[in-house]
Amino acid sequence: MQLENLKENITQIVENNQTTENKLQAICDYLEKEISYYDWVGFYFKNGDKNELKLAQFTGEPTEHTIIPFGKGICGQVAVSNENFVVQDVSEQDNYISCGWKVKSEIVIPIFVNGENIGQIDIDSHTANIFTQNDEELLEFTCKKVSQIL
Repeated sequence: MQLENLKENITQIVENNQTTENKLQAICDYLEKEISYYDWVGFYFKNGDKNELKLAQFTGEPTEHTIIPFGKGICGQVAVSNENFVVQDVSEQDNYISCGWKVKSEIVIPIFVNGENIGQIDIDSHTANIFTQNDEELLEFTCKKVSQIL
């Protein structure tokens, strides 16, 4: 993983003249294409005043989990904890929402705007024990950049 190169390209996507939705989709597409073990990349955002997340832009297989209640699954837990959640083996999680039998690991990083957790980036991998500190660093960077356009 060439971290600095990936960060530069994320910055370029965020700074281009497209709509926010197009930028978010471009980030999903870019990360899924550039990192071989990122098999599903998507953004979830708080659904208005409801205590739930709503799926926004994503790349990968379609999911039936377009609405996730706070506290449910990895994404729902991050909405409550406000902390990164790295799951190296989803089979070891009691509170896990399966998006498909191929998913072996997941990483979710919150997005903050003015100190409020307004959403998150969610990555699924078909490989167990794959995520490293570099993934967290890249995705935290991505979320900070995304927060600037929301």
